Amino acid sequence: MIHQLKTLACSTILTLFAAIAFSQDKNAIPSNFDVENQAILHGKIDTISYSSKVTGVDRHALVYTTPGYSNQKKYPVLYLLHGIGGDESEWLRGGNPQVILDNLFALKKIQPMIVVMPNGRAMKDDRATGNVMAADKVAAFAAFEQDLLKDLIPFVESKYSVSTDRKKRAIAGLSMGGGQSLNFGLGNLDKFAWIGAFSAAPNTKQPEVLVPDINVFKKNVKLLYISCGESDGLLNISERTHDYLEGKGLEHAYVIEPGQHDFVFWKRSLYRFSQLIFKS
Repeated sequence: MIHQLKTLACSTILTLFAAIAFSQDKNAIPSNFDVENQAILHGKIDTISYSSKVTGVDRHALVYTTPGYSNQKKYPVLYLLHGIGGDESEWLRGGNPQVILDNLFALKKIQPMIVVMPNGRAMKDDRATGNVMAADKVAAFAAFEQDLLKDLIPFVESKYSVSTDRKKRAIAGLSMGGGQSLNFGLGNLDKFAWIGAFSAAPNTKQPEVLVPDINVFKKNVKLLYISCGESDGLLNISERTHDYLEGKGLEHAYVIEPGQHDFVFWKRSLYRFSQLIFKS
């Protein structure tokens, strides 16, 4: 296997990789991929408030709408999750997702989409304060699965012009959010077809729990994308998932390259993942 880019042999995924110039050269990603370009159209960031039956309070999320968003079209949706110390604003503060997506959209490298950035800590006081690793706060990350499925997704579909087709819905996240994406995405394949885990954390379920039926996986997963930095202390979590999938002969993307547990790496993962989703 290639040292910096590892993939299970899969003609469809490898073709997509080739199309966006993946290579062993880490400079394959342009240096200005996350730099705002005033000469292009820009998407919009909204703050939404939705009623959460799971927590009993109103909760907030950020929503990116693609440049030229129109109620006359139905858009695919990416739910983009944060880490254990973050909240709905973490991606915006550290990752410039709107800039990355605007730049890719201007180059016609991604599909027009909506990106929802929620607070993945489903509890009454969901602020990232105090001991973010306290037992009740860690449990709230697991509880977010029902908040996402029962409250947030229906609200987004009522407020925005989005497709309700599972093939038009993706979930991805960093660290704790990467674990959530694997747990929730693979656990609800009637809801998600595209799944991305960037530096997945120890909240990730064991691979045999994530994928109990390989035929269901083969039938329903359009893309499972797993990435982690070579110097990331949590690399073993991604490795165990990859090893299991590879052992079962299940197609997925596995990207290991120089990097640590930080937004320098996660921004690059979003850049790559966003170009692969919602494609035929």
